[in-house]
Amino acid sequence: MLRVIGIDPGIHITGWGIVDAEDREVQLVDYGVIKTKRTQPLPIRLKHVYDGVSGMIAQYKPEVLSIEEAFYSKNVKVALTIGQARAAAILAGTNAALEVAEYSPREIKQSSVGLGAAVKGQVQYMVKVLLKLDKEPSPVDAADALAAAICHINRAHLKYLA
Repeated sequence: MLRVIGIDPGIHITGWGIVDAEDREVQLVDYGVIKTKRTQPLPIRLKHVYDGVSGMIAQYKPEVLSIEEAFYSKNVKVALTIGQARAAAILAGTNAALEVAEYSPREIKQSSVGLGAAVKGQVQYMVKVLLKLDKEPSPVDAADALAAAICHINRAHLKYLA
């Protein structure tokens, strides 16, 4: 069995999702979001992301942290703060001795939806289907995190077959 925590990094909302994979079956363990207060200074918000991801790792004991790679944005400040939230999550995984796998947003969408240019609603729907859920995971940040975890499981499976 392989347990993966997927992370959709953000400075205001960081999505997380835990999935297990055994043979060809993928099963939901849990998901949610880590929220920070916009009124707090950036270092405190980053610590909150780090502590939140560390807490999920301690509670669920995954072997791998799968996270979205840095993306490019016209708004440099947004891209930088998301990059800092990414770093906080990666550091939490690294400090817990997890393997850290990074995938582009396009790879994650391709792996879960079959279309690298998929929109968030399509990702939510396909995560629901792939994990056999009664409803779409919400908010979208958590669905994106679950998609990141599913992406790693699919890539690990393909690597195993090669």
